[in-house]
Amino acid sequence: MRRIAIALTTVVAACASAPSTGAAPATQPAVPAGHVVSDSMSSTLIPAGFGTVRQDSISIVLQPDGVRVLAIPLDESVIRVLASDSYRSLHATLDSKRQQIMQRASMRGVREPRVWYVRFFGLAPDARFVPTDFTVTSGGREYRPFDVIPLSPGFGTQRLQPREQQAALLLFEEGLDVSQPLVVTMGSQRNTDWETILLRTIDPERAAIRARAASHP
Repeated sequence: MRRIAIALTTVVAACASAPSTGAAPATQPAVPAGHVVSDSMSSTLIPAGFGTVRQDSISIVLQPDGVRVLAIPLDESVIRVLASDSYRSLHATLDSKRQQIMQRASMRGVREPRVWYVRFFGLAPDARFVPTDFTVTSGGREYRPFDVIPLSPGFGTQRLQPREQQAALLLFEEGLDVSQPLVVTMGSQRNTDWETILLRTIDPERAAIRARAASHP
């Protein structure tokens, strides 16, 4: 019996050390660890640099009296669906103001502010806009910006001439959840397009980005 046991042990060891003649199962290329972080919309974040969406395609549009307003939440899980140039531009804008954003949020007791990029376009002479009138309803609660960081000279006048534009970052409390349907209002204007934008543009592009990243060497 001892000889049989030794023989079996020898066979098993030989099989384990013998080279495999079949091809090893294919594995998907891993997304670099630096591209995967937690965010407000999913447990893992899509990688940057693979998006193809135009900025206007995910902008929320409002048109109160004499002014056209385009707004985008600067959540990474949203702006990473954008084409590379647009993503880099918005990400750089956010980075350049990050210290100021966190200082102002800290003064209000907000630990994780939600930041939106908003552009105001003049459609009529001396058109007036009030950025703090920009309201987002999320989960049945209304959010108004607790602070505004101008990005263009002359923003403080809050007046526009035809074809003139001004831009700013609007800061909101952390409860504003861009993974859910949102209602955005300014003046008498009301926009409910966010749910459609999520379902028809952002979510499909996220899936496409993951596929592109998986096939990228």
